[in-house]
Amino acid sequence: MRLLAIAAFAAAIVISPAAGAEVTAASPSSFTIEAEAEIAAAPGKVWRDLTRIDRWWNAAHTYSGDASNLRLDARAGGCWCERWGDGQSAEHMRVVLVMESEGVRTLRVAGGLGPLQQMGVSGVLTFTVAPLPNGAKISMTYRVSGDPSLNLEAIAAPVDNVLMEQFGRLSRYTASGSPD
Repeated sequence: MRLLAIAAFAAAIVISPAAGAEVTAASPSSFTIEAEAEIAAAPGKVWRDLTRIDRWWNAAHTYSGDASNLRLDARAGGCWCERWGDGQSAEHMRVVLVMESEGVRTLRVAGGLGPLQQMGVSGVLTFTVAPLPNGAKISMTYRVSGDPSLNLEAIAAPVDNVLMEQFGRLSRYTASGSPD
């Protein structure tokens, strides 16, 4: 099942359309992806929806094929995990920071998503939610680094495609209650 999930993720990152994020840096040993969106919803709602990952993450990018198996425990040391049938589970990322300063909330998780996990890379995904006069701005940055022999710059664009699909689903879910 795990190999099937990895194959599905790999296939999806090749065929997913580009979605407006930017690979801001890429080299054989690292890449950085950044995105932001303004949402006509209260910052508290945006934050709450961000942590309800099972409601907006695409099931095609899970090991179990069912996003309802995802949980994000938004506290330092918390797990972004997936659990399904007969004790199977996957830790996608580990929460390393949950913070609020002057109305801006930050969630930072560490780990490699999908096939990046088995590559042994170091990845840090940061979300910030900031208040705006008519809603909130949500920003996302994913920094990945690893051995230069992995040629990470070659996979930066496909990873960007998958992350932007998820970022778009989060934005739509927060704005309308549906990720689609």
